[in-house]
Amino acid sequence: MTAPLTPPHQPSSNDPWQTPPKWGGPGRPGGPGAFHSGALPASQEERNLRSDLLRAAVVTVLVTVAGIGLGLLWLWLAPRVPLISDSTAVFLSDSEGEEAIGADGTFVLLALAFGALSAALVFLFQRRGGIALVVGLALGGLLGSLLAWRLGVWLGPDQDVVAHARAVGKGVVFDAPLQLRAKGALLAWPLGAMAVHLGLTALFGPRDPEPEWGVFPGWAAGGPVPGAGPSPAGGGVPPVPPAES
Repeated sequence: MTAPLTPPHQPSSNDPWQTPPKWGGPGRPGGPGAFHSGALPASQEERNLRSDLLRAAVVTVLVTVAGIGLGLLWLWLAPRVPLISDSTAVFLSDSEGEEAIGADGTFVLLALAFGALSAALVFLFQRRGGIALVVGLALGGLLGSLLAWRLGVWLGPDQDVVAHARAVGKGVVFDAPLQLRAKGALLAWPLGAMAVHLGLTALFGPRDPEPEWGVFPGWAAGGPVPGAGPSPAGGGVPPVPPAES
């Protein structure tokens, strides 16, 4: 006696090529147009992108405006370079002084402090972070440094040294114009801000959830793994057949 054959209109349950029972068309559950779990619609991604760009723009503007404070502090704390005139030329009153280097060093130290403060405030109010936010912070630091430099030079001593020497007269000591000789100091704010923000994000930023590893049903029930062969007797390693002589 032979077993009845499977009718052609009823596919076998072991057929790997059969169509899933919940298959749908495009846009329906299981269809090619359906979103997999965790995907966001295009409209949601666009809203998130616009939100990130808006937050980055606000950070850039606020950090740039903070450059006014840096410029005023630099003007107040930077050492002055004393000059003197003999009616024919202008000389340094103290040829061994280090005031010119001190002006650049003061700007760098103040810029680093402003970078650390701005990064801490941005992280405090925007823990979510993101590439756009970091770029806005760095760009704002660079623009703030440029604003502070030009503001300090503008509010500082007269830039026309010859006219200033003639105005004060012969043998009178006067201040040289405030200058930033090392233009690389303009990068102190953005570099310091990015370093501090990166460190705060690494230490206190939100963490991604740990992936959950699945467990085979056979192992959970104490049985063998599905698809594996029958376990050997006693649950141990199968015996090795003796070598043929």
